[in-house]
Amino acid sequence: MRALISVYDKTDLEDFARGLEALGAELVASGGTAAYLEELGLRPARIDELTDVPELLGGRVKTLHPRVHAAILARRDRDDDLAALEEHDIEPFDLVCVNLYPFLEVATRYGTQEHEAVEMIDIGGPTMLRGAAKNFAHVAAVSRPDQYGRVLHELRETGELSLETRRALAAEAFATTAVFEAAVARWFADREAFPEVFTPVFTKCRDLAYGENPHQRAAYYEEAGARRHLLSRVDQLHGKDLSFNNLADLSAGRACAAEFTLACCVIVKHGNPCGVAVAATIEEAYERALACDPLSAYGGVVVLNRRVGRELGERIAEQFVEVLLAPGFDDAALDALRAKPGTRILADTERRQTNPGERDYLRVLGGVLVQDRDADVDDRAGMTAVCGSPSEGDWGNLLFAWRVCKHVSSNAIVLAKGLATIGIGAGQQSRVDAVRLALEKARAHGHDLHGAVLASDAFFPFADGPELALEAGIGAIIQPGGSKRDDEVIAAVEDAGAAMILTGRRHFRH
Repeated sequence: MRALISVYDKTDLEDFARGLEALGAELVASGGTAAYLEELGLRPARIDELTDVPELLGGRVKTLHPRVHAAILARRDRDDDLAALEEHDIEPFDLVCVNLYPFLEVATRYGTQEHEAVEMIDIGGPTMLRGAAKNFAHVAAVSRPDQYGRVLHELRETGELSLETRRALAAEAFATTAVFEAAVARWFADREAFPEVFTPVFTKCRDLAYGENPHQRAAYYEEAGARRHLLSRVDQLHGKDLSFNNLADLSAGRACAAEFTLACCVIVKHGNPCGVAVAATIEEAYERALACDPLSAYGGVVVLNRRVGRELGERIAEQFVEVLLAPGFDDAALDALRAKPGTRILADTERRQTNPGERDYLRVLGGVLVQDRDADVDDRAGMTAVCGSPSEGDWGNLLFAWRVCKHVSSNAIVLAKGLATIGIGAGQQSRVDAVRLALEKARAHGHDLHGAVLASDAFFPFADGPELALEAGIGAIIQPGGSKRDDEVIAAVEDAGAAMILTGRRHFRH
């Protein structure tokens, strides 16, 4: 066997190279890789000895030579290919081990200059990998350190790599070069918000037991280049494997909790908050979030932004919780929570949970819709009180409800009091039905609606929705405005002696 090795990442390379040598392989390596192997006491042949051409242009040209690529691409079942090799005294390679420059890591690093990113655009590496993968019938393309062990194992067991193994390695090699090229293309196109060719890249983080339903297959992929993702710096301390629905609800909960810096609890069910509260303590925040709609909270996902102590751990253990995420847990809290085998306990050590400039994607038939993320909206100065004079307490509740409303499926209505939700109407085709649902939920769980506030993710087309809320005791409303009948809506609120804030922007979430 003859193996060509040219790698940037030297992880596990020593064991792989020694394993190949022990199997009788002849090693050929490019400059930096050869120097590394020589320091380990190995004696690979160098690429420049093979080509009789030294590295050129500061290392930009090392492996781009016919004696390298003919050795990779030669078909062993073609007499003309073999004759060409013999004529030029070229010995073919049986295995090509290449990993690529860390372009994405460097290009996304804060402070990286353009010329530094450009130097991380690998040319020779992808070319060799693609050549080996194309010729998988005769050559093994090894593109990642995590492949070394299984390649060595099969070589030791059978003395060769099967066609199926080489085909699988080829698929992984082309995926590796595709990710690399897409990252470079995206970097070049980054000056445009929506370039002509959109090239997102996702790499598999984990397989999932099933999708939304047991008959659907599923996996979780993280976006290449994202500084953080849903499960980055999250440790699972207890419970079953996370499911598709768990992750969808966890994402919704984390996004909503990120709106607040005070002690906050968000309880999510089927992608929508069913209880959100901020308070002086995390224990109080949990109780008030749970009180919003304890019926819907059954089997939900709970996201907390403070450490869980014994008292809170014991309290949560009284409920059926599918997933619990918090920055940390006291030992006594974990003891109580681990008594519930069905609860997945996640410790979150990530402090910043957003990616600036990240896009939202929505899969549609034969394509994908791409948009900017709905940005943070706290600018009270950009809001207008069109009737009434909200107190500072009302303003606090209105802004709280407005932030929560951003994370509720449209049509969305959020009722809040004392910085806690008391009723949520989500995903209704009619806005008046969303109001009715929110009021019914609040009443069903014994909440006092007098003096509560209402947030609507979009304008009220008629006065009927606000009138239902005002009759129930709602004292202030926040909504975007912009309806042809704004005057009617404002008049209805003013006649009821309530206050209304127009934000000038909406929060549709489909």
